[in-house]
Amino acid sequence: MCAEKLSKSETISLRRNLIGPSCKIFFSDDPIKMVRARGQYMYDEKGRRYLDCINNVAHVGHCHPDVVQAGARQMGELNTNSRFLHDNLVLYAQRLQATLPSRLSVFYFVNSGSEANDLALRLARQYSGSQDIVTLDNAYHGHVTSLIEISPYKFHHKPNASHPPFVHVAPSPDVYRGKYRRDHPDAAKAYADEVRDIIRQVQSKGSKVAAFIAESLQSCGGQVVPPAGYFQRVAEHVRQAGGLFIADEVQVGFGRVGAHFWAFQLQGDDFVPDIVTMGKPIGNGHPMSCVVTSREVAQAFATSGMEYFNTFGGNPVSCAIGLAVLDVIAKEDLQGRALRVGGYLTSLLEKLKEKHPLIGDIRGRGLFVGVELVRDRTQLTPATAEANEVICRLKEQLVLLSADGPHRNVLKFKPPMCFSAEDADFVVGKLDAILTEIEAATGLKSASIKNGENNVRKTMAELDKHTPCHLSDLACRGVELS
Repeated sequence: MCAEKLSKSETISLRRNLIGPSCKIFFSDDPIKMVRARGQYMYDEKGRRYLDCINNVAHVGHCHPDVVQAGARQMGELNTNSRFLHDNLVLYAQRLQATLPSRLSVFYFVNSGSEANDLALRLARQYSGSQDIVTLDNAYHGHVTSLIEISPYKFHHKPNASHPPFVHVAPSPDVYRGKYRRDHPDAAKAYADEVRDIIRQVQSKGSKVAAFIAESLQSCGGQVVPPAGYFQRVAEHVRQAGGLFIADEVQVGFGRVGAHFWAFQLQGDDFVPDIVTMGKPIGNGHPMSCVVTSREVAQAFATSGMEYFNTFGGNPVSCAIGLAVLDVIAKEDLQGRALRVGGYLTSLLEKLKEKHPLIGDIRGRGLFVGVELVRDRTQLTPATAEANEVICRLKEQLVLLSADGPHRNVLKFKPPMCFSAEDADFVVGKLDAILTEIEAATGLKSASIKNGENNVRKTMAELDKHTPCHLSDLACRGVELS
């Protein structure tokens, strides 16, 4: 057990006084003070063990000894910037390139997903000679100014929601709740045509699109899986207009989807982005990230005449840690584990859906799974308060899960990759019991579901009486770690 430096109340008081008020915390009514972690578990100051279902940053498991030792060993030898030659930088780039299509062969190492996506925009704008960006509704790409501008997930929350005229928002390719759904004869084409029409509108005003950017699977947008063929069609429209396709793998890369090492590969072997960004899981908690692109795009960036330099990006310690993460993924077959355990988790959740009318949809790939809660399966009325209640009840039972999506009604599973079938059994069992209680409190029947028509018969005021977590306190729910 790690010794506390401060009592929990002292930590809360100092945080309140010293840390910016915009820096939110999980479970604000009763925050958890974590003091150590290992594998898929985190421990608070009282020694209570929490099952972590949300930390995709700790990709190969919290405090994995191989990763810790690799970083400590290199830190004891040398850490410096990339203006000096060092083997770790080129060896790591070589290892990463082996996981990617051959066209993606030039690397820029940086320190965070936000920094990676900001650099990707610079590359695209230099290549195209244009400023305009097409992004997806509900997308989140980072916290710096250039990325808030292209992140509807963020700017839609502003009092006077707006975005610059050079940012264009296409519909999220959500086939459950979106404009074109699973019953559409060709949802991929329909959603791609929306991007095509945006590009034509930009061109009609005498401008040009620099890039289309998308998370390979939308995370903050609600665990959205684009229909097969969507990216290929979008890329065709964008490239014909002289722009580039940027695939944001910050949340979903490094084998998380199970079937492939990179989530963009789910679209098929015939799809290769022009730029790929990486972050979060790349360093298993160590701050590092990467941008990879084609030689053609890299050469265009070099013609700007401006040297690109990053003090810490690609330093020997970061690259040693990155190499260790790749080693662990291979040695422990974590990509295969994501496929097997993720498939098992999804099958358990699908069975739960048959039992619980609150569950409207199960979607995802590997260990990246979303459970969308609705009050009515016909109207798709978002069960936002109920999702918040689930998160709070799970926290009381020592399970960490988050909810997100535009209506904050999608439960998000993205645990460390060492997550096991036993863990899946445990959390789904807890979820089953909690949903049963909530459905009883709201008048929904949890026994059989017919025709997808179930309506909440109690008001939210009545439901609020049954919750110890106060459904109106959305700060209680798990929120995205950015």
